Amino acid sequence: MKVCDIMTPSPVCISHEASLKDAHQLMQSRNVRHLPVISEQTGQLMGMLTHKKMIASVLSMLNKYGQGALDRKERYTPIADIMDTQVQKLGLDEPLTIVVQYFIDNKLGCLPVVDEQNKVLGIVTSSDFVSAYY
Repeated sequence: MKVCDIMTPSPVCISHEASLKDAHQLMQSRNVRHLPVISEQTGQLMGMLTHKKMIASVLSMLNKYGQGALDRKERYTPIADIMDTQVQKLGLDEPLTIVVQYFIDNKLGCLPVVDEQNKVLGIVTSSDFVSAYY
């Protein structure tokens, strides 16, 4: 099996110019835990924002600034400031035997699938592996 056999195609993505508040709302409304961050100009992958990283950022703001300032801080914090930019990427034909070992070794929850132009085609999550196994 290959990545293209289990990936979630056309995942929910977010612009690198969006705010932390935008990402928070998008994750809640679309019920996702991983957001590929793409360039608004080129559509290319720039990074990843995970639910874990977002929650850690929100809790840090809450502790530092308090509840009253949280909404304002979220609105003015660009996700470009908190997203992971060092992201391992997959191609459609990557064998799952290699990918699953990478997930295990690096304790990852997701990896984006991109084409030759670095545009997001899909995403592989730990849930995709569970579904494939089932």
